[in-house]
Amino acid sequence: MKNFLIIVASRIIKLMANITKLINYLVIWVFPKKRFKLPPYAAPLLKTKKSSKVPRVIWQTNFTDKVTFPVYLNYLFNRLMSPSYEYRFMITEARSEFIKNEFPDVFPYYDRLKIGAAQADLWRLLILYKFGGVYLDIDAHQVWPLASIVGQDREELYVMTRRGEISNYFIASKPNNENIKLLIDKVVENISLNSSDNIFHLTGPGVFNECLDKELIPTVLYRYAVNQGSFTNEYFQYIDKPQGKWNKEQEKTSILK
Repeated sequence: MKNFLIIVASRIIKLMANITKLINYLVIWVFPKKRFKLPPYAAPLLKTKKSSKVPRVIWQTNFTDKVTFPVYLNYLFNRLMSPSYEYRFMITEARSEFIKNEFPDVFPYYDRLKIGAAQADLWRLLILYKFGGVYLDIDAHQVWPLASIVGQDREELYVMTRRGEISNYFIASKPNNENIKLLIDKVVENISLNSSDNIFHLTGPGVFNECLDKELIPTVLYRYAVNQGSFTNEYFQYIDKPQGKWNKEQEKTSILK
């Protein structure tokens, strides 16, 4: 019954989000330069005394903190769906500073990455290993309250795609998670060996599917947890970035220095 309710809620959310997305084409046309600022930190909307092995923190990153209204609306919706979670956000420069200070041994490898999406792939693993919490892609949105999805006793949770593969646009983890450390080490090795010219396999979901056993880790099908691109899309996300999305950028420039 719960899964049925989640599916119903997900479809309603997607319908409403797609309607706002259509309206926002008009908003962009009328106010082409209007942007909204994502905060580096936002306190929980509601305090809770319930403990959780996965810290109640949402982590996100983007090349800029000044975003179009659809992206900001996506952020606001996630805040409503996770009222007991604090929010943390880093732009490109803040990511680099964090890794330089907290993981100086990893920074030389991170510094070789030329494309922002690949940098974000490694950063999300490092930030979760250090502090724990929930990572969400900038276009990802919850379809059910986050506290209910993650639960109080889970130490980690990964999202499964329609094709039955692990993705990395949603990751929940406790600090010092050995599985996250395994992924970090593999990404560093891939960078060291220049093992692929595709971000998916060098730093992205390909690493998860290579290193993690789906039968041994807790997973959730995306439709019961988190979707992508309902409120926003490539146009709204990369309107201020001429290079475009990572899959286009990697066709024009090498991933590594």
